Amino acid sequence: MKPVPAGTITMRNARTNSVRDVELAEFLISATQVTRGQWAHLCGELGPESSEAEIPVHPVTFFDAVRWCNKASQFAGFSPAYTFNDTSVSWDVSANGYRLPTEAEWEWACRARTTTPTYGALAEIAWTQGDQMGGPQPVARKESNDFGLYDMIGNLWEWCWDYADVARYGSYRSLRGGGWADAPYSARASVRRGSAPDAILEDVGFRVARGAVGAPGLNAAQGWSAAADRLRADIRGPLPMGWTPLRSLLNDY
Repeated sequence: MKPVPAGTITMRNARTNSVRDVELAEFLISATQVTRGQWAHLCGELGPESSEAEIPVHPVTFFDAVRWCNKASQFAGFSPAYTFNDTSVSWDVSANGYRLPTEAEWEWACRARTTTPTYGALAEIAWTQGDQMGGPQPVARKESNDFGLYDMIGNLWEWCWDYADVARYGSYRSLRGGGWADAPYSARASVRRGSAPDAILEDVGFRVARGAVGAPGLNAAQGWSAAADRLRADIRGPLPMGWTPLRSLLNDY
């Protein structure tokens, strides 16, 4: 785990053409994506060759990732961050255990105070389509950013805690960073996509953050809040074709 300093990041939403500034307290985030070896240490599962231990674990659903976070917390003696209720997950922001980063945390950690699309020359920091690889590569084989974090761009997309867009895509969660098969224009600090939390996607993995970022019972932390989710999901009147606002689940918060 690497410490990420406090700071302020401007988050942009292309669909709504809006921006918001997020103030972040210091937090911890893993230097690499979670590897198959780390996954197997808790779950007893590994690929057919032990040489695959340094390859980031994939495909991983959002639910797989948060369950692994709880296992890792229990193993290390930390307070688990997540509670499960059927197909929903709630986050105890006061827990000191492992968790997924919020989107604001992820982008601040990725940029490492830079303002350019990438934190270095793409070929030197990221595995992308340009490398012509058939899958993700072992972690930390390319250059890190100034916070000591590897593969923040490229190799695998990474799950974040936030919903992608509760007004349009319902329960979809956010993915950041780009993957090994993505074109260079899709591999940058600001790029985002979303997917269903139970989707099995070959180019998706995760990295973990850790630490309490709010008071017990608070449903807000580091750029995310349940109240904001509810507000965005409360769409009135006729909906554009294909929109599925998330309402019922958010009422549980």
